Formats: sequence, structure tokens, C-alpha cells
Amino acid sequence: MNAPVSAPSILEASGVDRETAARLLGEALRGADDGEIFAERSESEAFLFDDGRLKSASYDATEGFGLRVVAGETAGYAHASEISEAAIARAASSAALAKRGHAGVVAAAPRATNAKLYGDDDPLASPGFGDKVALLQEIDAFARARDPRVAQVMASLAGERRVVEILRADGALIRDVRPLARLNVQITVEKAGRRESGSSGAGGRAGFEAWITPERWRDQVEEALRQALVNLESIDCPAGEMDVVLGPGWNGVLLHEAVGHGLEGDFNRKGTSAFSGRLGERVAAPGVTVFDDGAIEGRRGSLSVDDEGTPTERTVLIEDGILVGYMQDRQSARLMGMAPTGNGRRQSYAHIPMPRMTNTGMLNGTAKREEMIASTKRGLYCANFGGGQVDITNGKFVFQCTEAYLIENGKITAPVKGATLIGDGPSALTRVTMIGDDFAFDPGIGVCGKAGQSVPVGVGQPSLKITGLTVGGTGV
Repeated sequence: MNAPVSAPSILEASGVDRETAARLLGEALRGADDGEIFAERSESEAFLFDDGRLKSASYDATEGFGLRVVAGETAGYAHASEISEAAIARAASSAALAKRGHAGVVAAAPRATNAKLYGDDDPLASPGFGDKVALLQEIDAFARARDPRVAQVMASLAGERRVVEILRADGALIRDVRPLARLNVQITVEKAGRRESGSSGAGGRAGFEAWITPERWRDQVEEALRQALVNLESIDCPAGEMDVVLGPGWNGVLLHEAVGHGLEGDFNRKGTSAFSGRLGERVAAPGVTVFDDGAIEGRRGSLSVDDEGTPTERTVLIEDGILVGYMQDRQSARLMGMAPTGNGRRQSYAHIPMPRMTNTGMLNGTAKREEMIASTKRGLYCANFGGGQVDITNGKFVFQCTEAYLIENGKITAPVKGATLIGDGPSALTRVTMIGDDFAFDPGIGVCGKAGQSVPVGVGQPSLKITGLTVGGTGV
């Protein structure tokens, strides 16, 4: 964060004088618009227990830096896993080529903040290696004992502790220590030769203790088993245009993919988004308010500061159906004449930052989910989503439902398999007719990919009713 750094910085611990590094950066930025040195030290581990045995256990430690020079629309970036004055000098020389005669003035540093959205927990420190393996073994045994139809159990733990530092040319150093932990359970059941699966997980920016109490991990097992058993009784989903009711929480991934990416600053700056140039226009039904908030304590997508050093914040993107904002990093904000919103993110020191979502969601309405279902003569209730694909230029999406049910004459009836939702984000938002009062975030499992980079994110929404979506299915 922007407070004074008491512990030795990553640069200093590697034998690099901070003033020297700032001088090399300053020379590279002369005549540029922006830039920084991003240094990182990361430790991570992952355990996978599958088919009654420990299938894999891994530990990874990395460190390195990236140096960026921004000049207009161009950004030069050089990175190395060796942190030394010589490596920084080489990176500065390479990245400075982006200027190519550009005459700019380096932007002021991000504003200071004392916010701290997560503690100093280290997921790698506790519990120990043996205890983590024993926990996964216990999860496996518990799941198999719950139902004789359980054929396979996969349980995994993943944790990391990432220390990042952003050095500005004026010598200001911004530091953030980021824990991240996640537990996942997947269960496959079998009956009469038919196999179906269900999964559940939870995590966030803390140590493992919050998610590995017996009550918490047993909840994950029960939920994964419930989904699997529902799917075991499912029938083929009919295809056609239907009204669709979405459950709360993780289903916000549709909002994230079909709408969220289209509201990131770089796509709008370049005019490639379906939302480009539409600020102030109605893009959704009345009552639809969409936000991105990276400043929620402990959430998986939260950051005290983004990867450019800008404090995260709550950004309203669509308000009562009207497009009012975009998610911005520093470069896109400057070029669009807007303020950065703390959405500049990168996967690691080896990647250049870009506008990315943090925790994205839609605000509550007043309707009850039961009312949405009762008002639907023929439709689909989607309780959980799996993967999906989206075209940013037009918002067209295809999403797979991992748990869905037919709605017939206002009642939930048979569970269905093979259901997919097909549509486009801008159009789908205008077809929202009922917004629930049951907002929830996902349990902390989101990962977002963009331009080859993956970062942890959160999604959330209340229950929604959307009319006239195309449902793809396997039924005839």
C-alpha cells in the first residue's frame, strides 16, 4: 500500500538500491506518459486427492519484475526473473523503445490509501503439509460414506501468498501482500451404468482456516453430492425460446462474461465493444444496476490496490438501466479523459496490466424467486452455470447449465441435462423483467481469462427472470 514500507522491499532484498532503480525507471520514462516497475515474489501450493489417493502435490516459488513505459496508445514492457540492477537497466532500455519520439509528461502517482482488505494470513504456513493431505483424505472418506452411489471423489486445496511492489519514478513504493485460498470438491455418482457429477467450492483472500472447519468442508461435500444426485435423475432438455429464471450467486458469471468484459475500458477505447460510445444511453431494463467493486473485504476478486498501485473502489457501470461508466486502468482512463477506477490487473510480473473486473454484480430488486417461477408458464430454472463463451464485439454468449429444471405452469418440475443458454448480453439485459431480493456473491471460486492472462474474480447477482432466451438442449 502507499504507507511507508517497513520490511525490506523485494528490490532491496535482491541487492537492488531503490534509488538506483527509480533513477533507471525515470530515465526510461523521460518523455513518456506513464510507467512503473512491478516487482513480485509469490509462493503457491496445490493438492489434489483423486480416486482415493493423493494424485498430486505441488509447490512453486517465483520472483521477478516487469518494467513498463507507456506512450500514448503504445506500451513497452520488459520483464525478467532475475532482479538486479543490470536486469533493470536492460529492461528500461528495451521498454523505452515504445516512446519513439513521443513527447509526454509522466502522470502523477496514484492517490495514497491506508486500506487493507485482507490480513497477513499465509495459506502455505497453516495447516502443515501432512494435515492438508489428511484433510483431503477425510473429505474423500466422508463423501463416499454419504451415499452408496458415489463412484469418484476429487478434492483439492490451492493456496498462495503473493507480495507485490510498484515503484514509481519519484521513488514512491506501493506494497501489497495478498493471500488466496480455495477448497474444491467434485463428486461423481453412478446408477445403472449412468454417471453424473456435481461440484462445490469456496475460497477468498485469507488463510485456509476459514474454509476447512468440519462444518464448512462438509457443506461443500453435501452440495456437490446434491448436485450430482439431481443430475442423475435429469432428462434431456428441450430446445427452443423460453423464459429463463436464474438463481442467485454464481450465476452472475453470465453477467461477468456477457456484459462485464464489454464494459472494460480498453475495449471501449478501441471501439470494439458492443457498449462503445453509449455512455448515457439505456442499455438495460429499468431496475438493472451493475457494479464492479474491488474494495470488499476478503473477497476473492478484491485488492487493496490494483497492479498499477491505484486503490480499488466501487464503480457503478449501469444505473437503473443507463450506462454510466467503464472499468479503467491508468492508460485507458487517460486516453478516454476519465479517472482510473482501480481495475488495472495483471496475472504476474511477466504480464502487462490491462482493465479487468474484480467483483462484479447486479444489485437487488424486490421480487421473490417463487414469484418469478410462478409467473412462468413454460421455461427453465437455471440453478448453476458451468463454462461459457462470449464474443466481446457483440456480446453473443453460449453458457452451459450444470443444474437446471423445467418450469411448467408456474412450477419447477423435472431436472434437465444438456441445457445451454444462447443470446447476447446487451439484448439479454433489456429482457430482464423481474429482479430478486436475494443477492449473493459466488462462494469464492471465480477465475477470469483475458488475452492469455488469468486472475481471480468474484461474481454476484440476485435471482433474475429474463424473457425470450434461446435454450439449446438435447431433447427432441
